Amino acid sequence: MHQFHIEPILGSENWEIAGFNIAFTNSSMWMMITTIVLVVFVWGGMKREIVPGRWQVMVESFTGFIDDMVQANIGKEGKKYVPYVFSLFMFILFANLLGLLPLGVVGIHPFTFTSHFTVTGVLAVISFAIVLTVGFWKHGLHFFSLFVPHGTPLPMIPILFPIELISFLVRPFSLALRLFVAMMAGHVLLKVLSGFVIDGVNAGAGIGLLVGAPSFILMIGISALEILVAGIQAYVFALLTSLYINDAENLH
Repeated sequence: MHQFHIEPILGSENWEIAGFNIAFTNSSMWMMITTIVLVVFVWGGMKREIVPGRWQVMVESFTGFIDDMVQANIGKEGKKYVPYVFSLFMFILFANLLGLLPLGVVGIHPFTFTSHFTVTGVLAVISFAIVLTVGFWKHGLHFFSLFVPHGTPLPMIPILFPIELISFLVRPFSLALRLFVAMMAGHVLLKVLSGFVIDGVNAGAGIGLLVGAPSFILMIGISALEILVAGIQAYVFALLTSLYINDAENLH
């Protein structure tokens, strides 16, 4: 499980402020790298050329994709949420993909920080905070009507209200858990298969062919699946965020 360990780097293990350790960790570094990559990616597509190049087309394709998704789920009011949902989607996507790079420089290896519940939890809480802010800002206390389905008989309200409220409060947990579990499970599976390959090779030619070769072939397939999962999980996170915002924006 070493690939999931958060470790201080640059000699920062003793950095403290008000008694709190603020070490610059491998997780922090890869968050910074992901942010830089995202900024460079978007900046490269902002040239607004009459005949767009490949980079501009790629950026515009992603923004158009998110814009269509948000407007389909929220409506015309969703236009103002496109920058946030786009940033959320691309940040998670790049984080997932960078964590899959089979590279290492000076002992520093790619780190998938989305495989940590603390990170996915913060992203979910930010989205949840936006939902609550929009809901109470636009609807005031009427926002609580979200927890009473339309047409509910009066005697059923005391029963359904707490059920709907609990379901609503669980949303950020389930949103964060889905991404965290998907990324951790995929990396653990790759680690196990790679162990089979190494052990098979070390055991000799016979065992290596019997165990190592099938494991290596399966690793290739799982790696391709992980790339697909990286995109799917980023999409699901952004999609559910837009759906939750729609609940607050278009309350009936």
